[in-house]
Amino acid sequence: MGAGHDPDTELMLRVKRGDMEAFAVLVEKYKQPVMNLVYRALPDPTEAEDLAQNVFIQVHKSAHRYKPSAKFSTWLFTIARNLCLNEIRRRARHPAESLDQQDATSDGDAARQVADIRHRDPGDLLLKNELESKVEEAIHALPAKQRIALLLCREEELSYEEIARVLGRSVSATKSLIHRARETLKARLKPYLSYGIWSENE
Repeated sequence: MGAGHDPDTELMLRVKRGDMEAFAVLVEKYKQPVMNLVYRALPDPTEAEDLAQNVFIQVHKSAHRYKPSAKFSTWLFTIARNLCLNEIRRRARHPAESLDQQDATSDGDAARQVADIRHRDPGDLLLKNELESKVEEAIHALPAKQRIALLLCREEELSYEEIARVLGRSVSATKSLIHRARETLKARLKPYLSYGIWSENE
């Protein structure tokens, strides 16, 4: 599927021709969505900010190779996805920083944290904030590709077709990936579901 009449694609084609004003417009429009994705894909906020900046540096460096075969946002999030996965692989090579280790221990930790909250007063005003924190922890505990796919679906509202292009997978494989991510979240947050403070539709 081509880019159609995507105005951002037109802006990127201007960037390809050296138009820095067009680049500034794209950065302004997408800096927050990219930051949101990277921030939630990686556990370290400081590194997330640096990596988000690197996404746009890479966009500028790659401008001369840009071809409008898809929407600009799809191309942009593909770059963000690749940089996130590279960073996660780098961390995996260092046991002390490994996200895999965090994934391995997250289920037990989450269960204990959920148990703590369930024994508190349901009317506690802090409960909602704590729940949101546990949801974020559960998302961070997902395998990297599931996490990125789910964030693109939930937060950026990309279609399955667009997410498939970002991930370099078929649409059916992408749907399966997102389904597994949702099922994993549902399992990890089951105590909240039974407690009535988390929507089944989330």
